[in-house]
Amino acid sequence: MWSRTQQYERNVDSELESEMRVLVSLTWFLTLVQRDSSDYVYNMSFTITKSFTIIMIIALLSLFGLAFWSFSNYSQSISPSPTPQPQDKTMPTLEGTVTINGEKYTFNPSEIETVRSDLFNPGFFSMFDVLVHLDTQGRITLEYHFDESMNTYIIDSLNDAPHWWYRTYYSGGWRENNVFRPDHYPWKDGTTLIFYTLDSATHLESIYSVWREEIDRRNQNNGKLIVPKVIIRGQSFTKEYENVEVIPHNLRNDVFRENVTTAIDVIMTLGDQGKITYELQWYESIGSARIVKNYWVEAIDGDQSEGRCGFVYEAGAIQYAFFRGNHIHLPSDIRILNSPYYVEYFWICV
Repeated sequence: MWSRTQQYERNVDSELESEMRVLVSLTWFLTLVQRDSSDYVYNMSFTITKSFTIIMIIALLSLFGLAFWSFSNYSQSISPSPTPQPQDKTMPTLEGTVTINGEKYTFNPSEIETVRSDLFNPGFFSMFDVLVHLDTQGRITLEYHFDESMNTYIIDSLNDAPHWWYRTYYSGGWRENNVFRPDHYPWKDGTTLIFYTLDSATHLESIYSVWREEIDRRNQNNGKLIVPKVIIRGQSFTKEYENVEVIPHNLRNDVFRENVTTAIDVIMTLGDQGKITYELQWYESIGSARIVKNYWVEAIDGDQSEGRCGFVYEAGAIQYAFFRGNHIHLPSDIRILNSPYYVEYFWICV
């Protein structure tokens, strides 16, 4: 998949090639006219020949001016920007659906208010907020509480049953293992969301223990978000860093409150420190993913995404590395971090 910048470059080449062909054709035509005027049309008035020549020169200069204006506008449109602004209309507006133990419920996203107003701006909400909304409407029965030691809301029971977990994915995605806090996971238009019961609390307790470790780590660091291990495996290099204090950059201040830290802040922080160079790219859609509206890390230290190759990432505890739960298709600019043990960006071709 080509980046949007590369697509603009191909458009520029195509436009300029077409315009130069026209210019060459007109120049050739003008030469013929002048030659014919001297060889065959000698009996025509010199004044008429001179006027026609002047008109053609003016037309030629106008076309050169048009070509320059077109190139100038294209050049401005493809100029790289390290922190491009998000596109408009990122707020969810389409009717959503959640499946709870096989039963589907629809909802209007404009009616949902988040219980995590410390994280989300008005109009944005989490997967957990969908349940709270349905409970408020009396369509389900939800019992829950906030656990400060894990910085998250916990489901005690849903429709009088315990041990609930969820799977979710965005447009173009698929089901995947997930150990991410549901009240941190942003809802987007085109989301698939499924809540289901587990046979016991064993799996949940394992996840909860990781969340507690994250909050303990942050408390031990006096509230600072310090990641013990950051790994970047590019196509041509590998870099590792220890105890990286991640600084929020408020890149997605359309979605989140000020100073909410996300996984993309790890890359931006290392860039601030001069340890890496990077490029970000905003995507409205990618292939079959019709609704994206996220920034992606397009390049690190010269390794540039191209075709079906580029950077992906994961974050969390070692026991849930890779597809055991940390590697989920939640774009890094909207993945809230508490204090994971590691964050890794790595090069992959699919």
